[in-house]
Amino acid sequence: MSDTIHVLGISGSLRKGSYNTALLRVAEKSLPEGMTFEHYDLSPIPLYNGDIEAAGFPEAVQHFKSRIAAADALLIATPEYNYSLSGVLKNAIDWASRPVKTSPLNGKPLAIMGAGARMGTSRAQYHLRQIAVFTNMFPLNKPEVMVQNAFQKFDANGNLLDEEIRKQVRELLEALQAWTLRLKNG
Repeated sequence: MSDTIHVLGISGSLRKGSYNTALLRVAEKSLPEGMTFEHYDLSPIPLYNGDIEAAGFPEAVQHFKSRIAAADALLIATPEYNYSLSGVLKNAIDWASRPVKTSPLNGKPLAIMGAGARMGTSRAQYHLRQIAVFTNMFPLNKPEVMVQNAFQKFDANGNLLDEEIRKQVRELLEALQAWTLRLKNG
């Protein structure tokens, strides 16, 4: 890994008008110098099934795992569904975590953000942190970006209207950059 940090951005929502996907677009436009960004679409990844895994990882899963391996850090924008993260995000992480000993998630720096309703995805973010324990990802603790009442913060085209949130996303990226370099340099 060079001093340039390549970030893989993942939205836990497949919805066309997703606020979390829009938040990733804000991140992509807010990168500090020395950071690159790649957005990954989870929609081709099939539902996890151990029988399918035993027969060989599907091409979409292999591609996802290769993009994680190629990234220096992950940025996950998670929605909150029923007080937790989305099934699509959990499913993708389940695939990427297999087999455990060679998972590309192992030791990967992680930043988490989310756009949601009244709680701003706080519960989903904390559940994602719990998953990071088993997968041995290294989540950045602060700053936290939890966009409350996202429907008021983005326009109909998914453009962010709140400059304070843009500042928070930039600070999260700067902290992820420093965190990733710190982990790299031991």
